[in-house]
Amino acid sequence: MLANSKRLKVFMNNKKIKLADLAKLAGVSTSTVSRALNDNPLIKKETRDKLQQLAKKHNFSLNTAASRLRTQKTNVVAVIINLDEQTEQSISDPFLLKVVSEINLALNQQGLELLLSNSIMAQHDWANYFINGRRADGIIVVGQGKDQRNIEAAAKAGIPLVVWGDPKTPSSYPIVGSDNYLGGMQATAHLIEHGAKNIVFLGDPEHGEISERHRGYAAALSTHKLEQHVVSIDITSGSAYQAVNHLLREKGLYFDAIVACSDMVALGAMKALKERYVSIPNDVALVGFDDIAMADISHPSLSTIKQNTQLAASLIVKKLMQQFLGEKVESQVIDIELITRQSSKR
Repeated sequence: MLANSKRLKVFMNNKKIKLADLAKLAGVSTSTVSRALNDNPLIKKETRDKLQQLAKKHNFSLNTAASRLRTQKTNVVAVIINLDEQTEQSISDPFLLKVVSEINLALNQQGLELLLSNSIMAQHDWANYFINGRRADGIIVVGQGKDQRNIEAAAKAGIPLVVWGDPKTPSSYPIVGSDNYLGGMQATAHLIEHGAKNIVFLGDPEHGEISERHRGYAAALSTHKLEQHVVSIDITSGSAYQAVNHLLREKGLYFDAIVACSDMVALGAMKALKERYVSIPNDVALVGFDDIAMADISHPSLSTIKQNTQLAASLIVKKLMQQFLGEKVESQVIDIELITRQSSKR
C-alpha cells in the first residue's frame, strides 16, 4: 500500500494532476471532489475545506468549460436589473445594490454564480439570450417596472424564472417581495397620526411595486377623508429634488408631509426642503421606503418602511432551484416594518 502511494506521488509529480487522481489521493469519488471544489453545500464544509486545500497543494483547478459541456449546465444565474427605458435609475442605486448583493450571497451559498445584466443589454428575448445562448441556467429579475412583457415572454418560454417585485400582482411566474400596499398605508397612517393633513406622494404610480405603495397611501387618506396630492416622478433622488423645488416655487409650502416611494426619493426631497430652510419634521414630515443604510445616518434620520431583502433573496434562490428540479412554485409576500426616526417625529 505504501509503495503504491509513493508511485502515485511520483506519477503526479511528473504530470498535470487530473480530477480522478485527486479523488484517488483523497480516497473519495470524483463527483465528491467536483462538488467540493464547486463549494456545493451538499458536501460537508469540513470535507470541502480539506479537498480544496488538497487541490490547492497540487495546483489543481476544475475545467469548468468542459464540465459545463458534459452536464449542459452553466451553474450561472442571470440577474437582470429591470429598468424602464426612460428612467435615470441605475445599478448604482443603493437599494438595487443591496438586493443584488443579497441575491449574490444566496446564490454562492448554493454553489451558483451570478451574471449581472440589465434589461437594456438583454434586449427583448431573454430566454434566447441567456438560456439558449448558454449564458445561464435561470433568470432572476429585480423589479417589475412599468412593462412586464419581457418577463411574461421569458416565463412563457418555460425557463426557470423568479421576480423581485410585488407578489400580489397576478402573474404566470413567481414573484417574491414586500407587502407594498401595507407599507404605503402604514407610512401614510403614521404621518396622519402625527398631525399631517396635506400629504404628498412622491413616486410613479404606473410602476409595478410603486403603484401598490400609492394604493396604500390612497387608502389611508380615504379612511381619514383627506385629499390626495400625487406628484409623479422618476425613482431617483435628483427627480425628487427637482420636483420639490418646483412645488415650493409654484405653490409654496401647501403640504405638511411627504410619503416617498423610496428612501433615495425621500433623501432628494429632504435636500430640497433643507436648502429652502423648511424644518423637518416641524414644517414637513417625511417617510421613505426601503431602509437603506443612508436612512439611518442622514440628518435628520429618515423614517422608512424596512424591506427584508436578506429573507427575500434566500426565498428567490430557493424558488429558482425548485424550478431547476421541475417543481412548481408560488409567489410569496415578505413582511415589512415601519421604522420611525427623526424625520417624522414632531
